[in-house]
Amino acid sequence: MSLDPARVLDLDPLLDDPDTRIVVCCGSGGVGKTTTAAALGLRAAERGRKVVVLTIDPARRLAQSMGIDSLDNVPRRVKGIDDSAGGELHAMMLDMKRTFDEIVEAHADGERAAVILNNPFYQSLSAGFAGTQEYMAMEKLGQLRARDEWDLIIVDTPPSRSALDFLDAPKRLGSFLDGRLIRLLTAPAKLGGRAGMKFLNVGMSMMTGTLGKLLGGQLLKDVQTFVAAMDTTFGGFRTRADATYKLLQAPGTAFLVVAAPERDALREAAYFVERLAAEDMPFAGLVLNRVHGSGAAHLSAERALAAAENLDAEAAEDLESTAVENLDDARIVDQEGGKAGLRNSPDTYGSSESPAFETSAPDGSEGPAGSDGSDEGSPAATDSTDATDRTDAPTDTPPHGHRTVEQLTAGLLRLHAERMQLLSREQRTRDRFAALHPEVAVAEVAALPGDVHDLAGLRDIGDRLAANRPELPETDA
Repeated sequence: MSLDPARVLDLDPLLDDPDTRIVVCCGSGGVGKTTTAAALGLRAAERGRKVVVLTIDPARRLAQSMGIDSLDNVPRRVKGIDDSAGGELHAMMLDMKRTFDEIVEAHADGERAAVILNNPFYQSLSAGFAGTQEYMAMEKLGQLRARDEWDLIIVDTPPSRSALDFLDAPKRLGSFLDGRLIRLLTAPAKLGGRAGMKFLNVGMSMMTGTLGKLLGGQLLKDVQTFVAAMDTTFGGFRTRADATYKLLQAPGTAFLVVAAPERDALREAAYFVERLAAEDMPFAGLVLNRVHGSGAAHLSAERALAAAENLDAEAAEDLESTAVENLDDARIVDQEGGKAGLRNSPDTYGSSESPAFETSAPDGSEGPAGSDGSDEGSPAATDSTDATDRTDAPTDTPPHGHRTVEQLTAGLLRLHAERMQLLSREQRTRDRFAALHPEVAVAEVAALPGDVHDLAGLRDIGDRLAANRPELPETDA
């Protein structure tokens, strides 16, 4: 694959620009967002930036590739990078529940915070409620930005079925927490005393009775207790989500859409590009991972398949010819010296004595086996002659070796044809994306033979991203 120079994504100026404070790597699951985020963070740090990489990937691949035993909700400094330019690299993994706890602890006194943190409904909400992970990712992003301890934050967005969840889920959760149902449940606690009881008796008794039947009385009680304890912080959830949303729209933020050259991944990427434009999000470009290449692209799939078929036909002809030659050679050898009959005689097999001794004359005269005085009929002579016969007999090793080479060559040609067909599919998919979004700059990264599991691998990915080298990795001769 080759890129139009006008549409090449140049990442080094983006990473070097001090005005760039946040880079968000987003895209559908399984396209290499975590690796891309880590590689960009390492490259920016080794170019002098003080970087923190925030990942929400539960697979912990980021920690492994950076040589850290484990990541948690606290940024950990990564050792072993080239810090000659004065940069630093830190990494952390979002702890969804801990981040939620920090919000509660920051906005409630000790007694009320304890009530909230021990509430069963809160524990369920903070551990796995729909949208909580995405909301907390944005919350943590806001916290990191407010600390102003790092001059570049790189975010690896949560793995999800839809890349849009990162933008939609926080709003959904904020709307739920600030919604009418929650406000109705908080109303009695806010009114308090007789007014609250009167309101509850007049307006809430029917609703709470119905909810109690649907949700269970204990769950409803837990929700009401939780809401009552959170009345001072509920009003801030949507506000906080909106503030972080505006942070993502700020000029210092850059979105990178990460995809693979596959139909579904690029369709998702195209949809996300359109959504970012609709939401006025600053979009930098597309990172296309796992792009396949070939060092023999001039040999088309059709020509490779045709050559493989020709080699198969030649191999079949050689096999047939070799079989006929072996049969002819075997008949000639068996007639040599008259020993074929001796070797094939039924009397020879099953006897411990040689025929030569059985035919010797009692007076010591020579028997039929050696009339000229030689010991040609002795076992040693027979073995020697047989060895000569076996040496002189043509073998099928060269023809078989030749045939194996042809078959291996045909197999390699078929593999090359499959690779070229894959390249063709990837190119068509990418061309469709380019036709929809010709304005999008693209950086390509070659499909590597193995997983990236250390800083050297991340550094190589960063080099390829910055240099736009989609070719296959070089190997030592």
